[in-house]
Amino acid sequence: MNVLVVSPHPDDETLGCAGTLLKHKAKRDRIYWLIMTNVSEAEGYPKERVVSRQREIDAVAKKYGFSKVIKLDFHTTKLDMMARSGLVKAVHGAISALAPDWVYIPYCYDVHSDHRITFGVVQSAVKLFRAPSVKKILMYEVISETDFCLPVKGRGFLPNSYSDISKYMNKKIGIMRVYKGEMRRGSFPRSAKNIEALAAFRGASAGAKHAEAFMVLKEVW
Repeated sequence: MNVLVVSPHPDDETLGCAGTLLKHKAKRDRIYWLIMTNVSEAEGYPKERVVSRQREIDAVAKKYGFSKVIKLDFHTTKLDMMARSGLVKAVHGAISALAPDWVYIPYCYDVHSDHRITFGVVQSAVKLFRAPSVKKILMYEVISETDFCLPVKGRGFLPNSYSDISKYMNKKIGIMRVYKGEMRRGSFPRSAKNIEALAAFRGASAGAKHAEAFMVLKEVW
């Protein structure tokens, strides 16, 4: 089976579904990673940060064992300023090339605009007549993005699918540590303690020590 995770930024894939991706890999599924944005010197990032970010991506990809990583290199935090047609064309091209059976995407109401745009673009790109290979689409949650969305009616993340990641919890934390500067100690949302706490909370709903939660948008069986 071909499995694709789409992340607005490097680290979203790990916060949202690291354990699940590792489970897919253990089952000998082919896993792919599509990254929407990247940092660049043209956008004001220091050369050292641009280089270190690419090293982080390479290191993370190796830890997962992705069959292929596609970097679209759109400007981070600026997807809402890009032409929708160009974004859809780029994502559709990647999905057509990979022919995934399952696709993991960010939650549609995440607070970060890049997440919301990514959701909408992928949704357009995986229409049946555009991506007939896709049989299942799941939205994942990202700590400090999904939980920070406005708690108004109809916008809460309500999972209806859970993945037992008890065997992979430590590996999930280990992969997140590759992203320098994304994790901090204490009450910071993206601390090892809080990432594990969310997995324990989701696990309580699934009868597991640790779990990742998803909302299924489409399933053909």
